[in-house]
Amino acid sequence: MKLQLYVLRTVATRILGAALILMSILQMLDLLDVTTDILDRGLGLAGVAYYAALRLPRLFEQVAPIAVLAGGLFAFSQLARESAVVAMRASGISGYRIVAMAMPAVIAVMLLDALCGQVLAPRADPTLADWWKNTTPVAERKAPSPRTFRAGGDLVIGGDASADGRQISDLTIFRRDDKGILIEKVETPKALYAHGAWTLETPKTTRFAGDIAQTSTATSTNWPTALRPQDVQGLFGDDSAPTAASARRALENGGSDRPESFYATHFQAAFASPFVSLVMLLLSAPVALANFRSGQGAVLLTAGLGAGLLFLVANGMLTALGESGALSPFLAVWAAPAIFGALAARTFLALEG
Repeated sequence: MKLQLYVLRTVATRILGAALILMSILQMLDLLDVTTDILDRGLGLAGVAYYAALRLPRLFEQVAPIAVLAGGLFAFSQLARESAVVAMRASGISGYRIVAMAMPAVIAVMLLDALCGQVLAPRADPTLADWWKNTTPVAERKAPSPRTFRAGGDLVIGGDASADGRQISDLTIFRRDDKGILIEKVETPKALYAHGAWTLETPKTTRFAGDIAQTSTATSTNWPTALRPQDVQGLFGDDSAPTAASARRALENGGSDRPESFYATHFQAAFASPFVSLVMLLLSAPVALANFRSGQGAVLLTAGLGAGLLFLVANGMLTALGESGALSPFLAVWAAPAIFGALAARTFLALEG
């Protein structure tokens, strides 16, 4: 039990240290661009701290895999240099069990990564965007550009949306028949979401039948659509990756402004992303069995770091191919983790003998 706690503590502290260092570097680089603007708006240090806090979920999501790789390499190399691995193996503990001792720390990173990517960041991003827009000086504010997207079979143009995604202003809806011919256009100054449904205020409806166009107005009307406020936040917000829930809704005729392959790929990626940290642990594990006196340790350290970076590049390239539809979404997301995980396991098995 003491050995297990020692290995776990060593790996956990190294991963935590790497994550804090990487997040600090990214945070400083980010703040270099915005601190002057925040102070010019009279928001002071409290505004800087508020901005930094809302950026934390996205930053952790970015650094989690690299932190596991760097932390694992440092931790396992330390255990090997201290001859702790030799002592454990001499007492009958296999290399597989040593890696298993480090698993709880990586599982914690995986869970936190999933929490940031699927829950915290999607909520923090719209809050940050709304705060930034509302604190922009009036003279520097720019009119929002209209957004075009699909909501089921409807083509929609929206002028702007509220931060919570429950209101869309200057909305125009185009409806087509099964042949793609325009049959109806609905214009409304405001669409509101309440009690699980959208309501169009004072809509103006124009129906087309051949060369005839008939126009009618109403006080309000319902808009039957699968669009949800979370979808609106993503459609009108910054270009961020959709969550598993929003990608699933887009595939089920919810709001979308990208090809179907884009949402199918990100739906798979939402489940695969946390496992990237597990692959990073496997890539760093061979260092634990290295002989540093013969120079093998330096070789495996360099190889592990290079393999981890190559894995990130390959994973990003395959994901881009999946988004464009050039590759199956399942293969685009899972191929790189499977291949690099298998290569890492094969290397570890060879060293274990």
